[in-house]
Formats: sequence, structure tokens, C-alpha cells
Amino acid sequence: MRAAAKRVMAIARKEFIHITRDWRMIVAVLVLPLLQLLLFAYAISFDVRNVPSVTLDLDKTAASRSYLDSYATSTFFAVQGSVSDFAGIDTAFDRSEARVAIVVQRGFGDALAAGGTGAVSVLVDGSEPNSAQLGQTYAVALNQSLGRRALASWAEARGLGTVRVGSIEPRIQAWYNPERRSADFLIPGLMIVIIMIVTIQQTAVTLVKERENGTLEQLLESPLTHSELIVGKILPWALLGVVDTVLITGVSMGVFGIPLRGDVSALAVGIGLFIVCALSLGLVISAVAPSLESANIAALLLSFLPGFMLSGMAFPLASIPVALQVVSYLFPARYMVEIARGVFLRGASWGVLGPQVLALAAYAFVALGIATLLNRRRRA
Repeated sequence: MRAAAKRVMAIARKEFIHITRDWRMIVAVLVLPLLQLLLFAYAISFDVRNVPSVTLDLDKTAASRSYLDSYATSTFFAVQGSVSDFAGIDTAFDRSEARVAIVVQRGFGDALAAGGTGAVSVLVDGSEPNSAQLGQTYAVALNQSLGRRALASWAEARGLGTVRVGSIEPRIQAWYNPERRSADFLIPGLMIVIIMIVTIQQTAVTLVKERENGTLEQLLESPLTHSELIVGKILPWALLGVVDTVLITGVSMGVFGIPLRGDVSALAVGIGLFIVCALSLGLVISAVAPSLESANIAALLLSFLPGFMLSGMAFPLASIPVALQVVSYLFPARYMVEIARGVFLRGASWGVLGPQVLALAAYAFVALGIATLLNRRRRA
């Protein structure tokens, strides 16, 4: 046992020396993940504010001007100006100068004065579905609020009163992310995806390099076993993965103000197991890839696309097809994103995150076994 540990540490020391000799490798492993975090965190956002809008007032009354002013004072719509006809709306949409157009039809003011319904059209540019859907939702909510106020004003002007009329006033509270910042939702998942990309990408080429340099044959001629070689190879990268995690977590909390509410020990154990899972996937690629180029391409495809699409980082897994939901269980990022969001945002502890941690432990055991088996068969 002691001899095996010495052999493993010798391989780990060799790998660590190889890493530290090239300063570009250190930059790629420690600096680039931080740059990726900053880039993606600022570039990816689901927050929709100040949607450019134009207005068309065909009624030109005090009531229509007051109605359009409510859009100008909202935080969602950014009224760029008014147009004189529908052709102006087409031009604004074609030039991407506006996403929403509010049209007040003729007779709007007279209809309200008579207690009727004022005709209003809200036109939405559907080429950007997210803004279109939110614009429609905000417009409906704003019109409902204005409609209730108009009804109350009409009734009070005629002495009918609205004091005894029943009403429902929902009081909505958002837990865990009261400001509804998309950064709080995205960054815990983004951290996991970045770590997955870095660890898989770097370890995917490690055994391929040994084969191309002819040193893998020399290593296996020694008393070193395949299992010891695999463990020795991943130890330095696991240490660098932990350092990456600490740096990314510090930047996330310090720069973006992401809270850390849950059990840190659950997060630490989950991260450790997740790094082993990702490193094992990299070693599986390294065992089957015939060249460095193919290893790099396979690592990118296996880490980047599943990391973004099948981990729940950006899109809820419940919204994707059932077949892809099943496929997502084949990637460790699915489990780790749940752990990260649970600890950072929801204040979760072991009682809640235990199943995900156990899933990562099982995944790490199986993935390491597959990596060892594939390398042994390739040698045979």
C-alpha cells in the first residue's frame, strides 16, 4: 500500500512539474476561467428592461396623452418617441429602433368619458421572443391597472363610489432572489460549467501527449499499474480545479454579490466529487482519442454543449424534451448545478443535497473505473 502511494505521488509530482513549467498552462487553467466568468456573467442576462418603444396617438386627447405617459414612466418600456402613422411603426421595427409600439385608436377619450372601453393596440416585434413575451405580459398588466383606475374614476365622478366593491390584491414575494436578478440564477451554474470545461479540456489530452511522446510505454513498463497511473494523473488537476473553484467563488461573491447561504461542507464535498467526475471524463476521452486534435474537439463537445444545455444552468430541465432530460443524467454538471444553487441561493444543507452528492460519488466511481478499463484495454 505504501509503495503504491509512493508511485502515485511520483506520477502526480511529474504531472505537476510538467504543468508549472509552461506559464501558458497556468494562465489557461487559473486566469482564463475567471475571464470566462466575467465575460459570460455580463454577456448572458435574462433581465429585460428599457425595451425600446414608440407610440402612435390617433386620438390626440388629454386622455390618450395621459395613457401614453404611463408607458414613458414605467421601468420596462423606454419610449423613444412617437410616429405619425403605421408606416412609421414598420420603419422603427425594420431598423430595430423599437420592439414595442403602442397605438391609441381614435375615440379613445370619448369612450372612457362615456364609461366604455378605450381601443388600444400593443404591437410587439416577435423576432426576439423573450422581449416579445415579456412586453406582452407587461403591457397586459399595465392596461389592467389603468383600466381599474379609469373605472374607479368614472364611478366616483357619477357619485357611485367604489368603496364597497370587493377586490383581490395579491401580494407576491420572491424567495431566495427577491430582486429577481438573473446573475444570481446564472452564476452558480456558470461556475460549474466553467470548471467542467477547464478540467475536461486539460485532462483529455494528458494521456494522448504521453502516447505521442512515447513516454506512456516507458511508464507502463515500470511497476506502475493503470489505476495508479490514472490516480496520479488526476491529482494535480484536481488540486488546480479546487483552486479554480475558490477563485471563481470569491469573484462571484465579491464582484457580483452572489450570496452563500447554505452548508459550505456540502458544497465542498460536491465540488470535490464533481471535479473527479469531470477529470474522469477527460481521461476517458484521452484513452479513446487517436490524436491531440480529436481529443480537444471531443472534450469541447462533451463539456461545453452539455454543460450549457443539459445541466439546467441556463434553461430549466423540465422545459426540455423528456429524451434530453434522460440524457442529462449522463453528465455530472446536472447534479452539481443543483448543489451549487441550493447552497448559494436557497440555503440548502445535507438533508436536501444528499441525493445529489451521492449521485456524484457514484458517478465518480463509475467514471474512474471506465477510464482505467479503457486505458488497460488500449495497452493490451
